[in-house]
Amino acid sequence: MQLHELQPTPGSRRCRKRVGRGISAGQGKTAGRGTKGQKSRSGGGVRPYFEGGQLPFVRRLPFKRGFKNRWRVEYAEVNVGDLDDMLFPAESEVTPEQLEAVGLIRSATMPVVLLGDGEIDRPLTIKVQRTSKSAQQKVEAAGGTVELLPR
Repeated sequence: MQLHELQPTPGSRRCRKRVGRGISAGQGKTAGRGTKGQKSRSGGGVRPYFEGGQLPFVRRLPFKRGFKNRWRVEYAEVNVGDLDDMLFPAESEVTPEQLEAVGLIRSATMPVVLLGDGEIDRPLTIKVQRTSKSAQQKVEAAGGTVELLPR
């Protein structure tokens, strides 16, 4: 098969309708546009927003207030008490990958914030992207450390 032998499957392409070519062609005179009016004229038709003078639909909808910050960073939240519940052994290192493995966060690619709800009774080395002051104090009071990872 040569490049010049390629052609579409029979029946898959329909011939273009040539309108306004006389009465016997079936689409003569008004060429399927009806009679008179803005849409029958050459270059006629309404612009997308216009609805005949009535208040356009997009203006009838209530305004969407505020704005959405496109640079906002969404953090996966983990509480100190959650780490205690998961029974990480003492002196172990807790990373986002381990938090994902035990089901505390959905994805290790999201940045993690450590929050101070609950208590912890064993020393852990916790590696997260952000922490609250109360969480850091509770981890250090239990003999552990909090290391901040880059975002």
